[in-house]
Amino acid sequence: MNKIIPVTLLTGYLGSGKTTLVNYVLNNQKGYKVAVIVNDIGEVNIDASLIQKGGVVNQTDDSLVPLQNGCICCTLKVDLMKQIVELAKTGKFDYILIEASGICEPIPIAQTITAISSEAASYGLPEICRLDNVVSVVDALRLATEFGCGSYLQNDNVDEEDIENLIIQQIEFCNLIVLNKVDEIKPEELAAVKAVIKKLQPKAEIIETNYGKVDIAKILDTKSFDLEAVASSAGWIQELENDANQEEHDEEEHEHEHHHEDEEEHEHHHHDHDDDEEDEDHDHEEHHNSHHHHHHHEGGEVEEYGIGTFVYYRRAPFNRLKFEDFAQDFPNDTVIRCKGILWFSNEPETGYIFEQAGKQIQAYESGQWIASAPRHERKQLLKENPDVAKDWDETYGDRMIKLVFIGKNMNKNEIIEKLDGCLDK
Repeated sequence: MNKIIPVTLLTGYLGSGKTTLVNYVLNNQKGYKVAVIVNDIGEVNIDASLIQKGGVVNQTDDSLVPLQNGCICCTLKVDLMKQIVELAKTGKFDYILIEASGICEPIPIAQTITAISSEAASYGLPEICRLDNVVSVVDALRLATEFGCGSYLQNDNVDEEDIENLIIQQIEFCNLIVLNKVDEIKPEELAAVKAVIKKLQPKAEIIETNYGKVDIAKILDTKSFDLEAVASSAGWIQELENDANQEEHDEEEHEHEHHHEDEEEHEHHHHDHDDDEEDEDHDHEEHHNSHHHHHHHEGGEVEEYGIGTFVYYRRAPFNRLKFEDFAQDFPNDTVIRCKGILWFSNEPETGYIFEQAGKQIQAYESGQWIASAPRHERKQLLKENPDVAKDWDETYGDRMIKLVFIGKNMNKNEIIEKLDGCLDK
């Protein structure tokens, strides 16, 4: 019978405590025969040597596989696949633990691991492995001291400008967060850090710990990873979905109110003058509430520790030059994460994905709008995409701007005003 080996992927920024967690797992295997793949980008694999010094494995032990001089999320993808296959072939191990480099992005690694099984299946070969768990080790102390409890990296002399982006990606794409070094910060700092994490990744389980001491059952053979679920669990995606659901609810409520107003108007002829005035006041109140409710895009929600979210939604395009000026002066002192879709007036056929994490800002093409397709193709595409057809705008078609903002003490009105100033109406 073919043996399917479960794989746990450990991610986390430099110094977060991944190696300490690996050592703890290896010293408490509880019957598992665990092989470890360690990825370090330097010529000297420091992490591997630390694990060896821990006394669990030694230089000649083939249960430790160092992958050096590259990153398993990009240049060493093929090497990673080969090593997993080789470890599975030996028949010696019943679990593989991968410690990614601190600068690795988790999504490409997860895709590489899941591709091994899908590739095997496409050739009629037995399944070799399954991705069981994606764990992000987060340094609570670093988030509290350097990120202002997660808001942003404030030190001007720090050269690692990609740190925010990496940490956010590592938090967003996982099903378990090991929040390490919690005893080294104050309770109120810990609460603020957790609030940030929950905004970025509302669905992952959070385990608070020190020195990587975690119940092994939470790390090995958990059967908890679902690629589709984790890929759609980031906070910005949840906010977009919540916003869409709220829009649908608003439309239903608005229709109900109109129906109710029609009933009131019908009954209006059967009341005396005083009742008429009361009905007018009631109808005015209903209309005001509906109007207020429809602006939920800009309102956000109740903030905890100053951390909030809101969705900026418009149908008109941005003027590219004006938006580029806005991006140059982006409020990354308060915005932790911004992601969504947008379009520009000088390029009406193309949609863009906009992404910001700390100082890192980019926009890249995401494809063509259905509205830009020839009429006969457009009709078929709308038939195949009823959700798009439902949200179709007479002027702009499916073109829209929808940006999710997650941040700490954000000046929402100011951000909205500046973005509105970028619109090319």
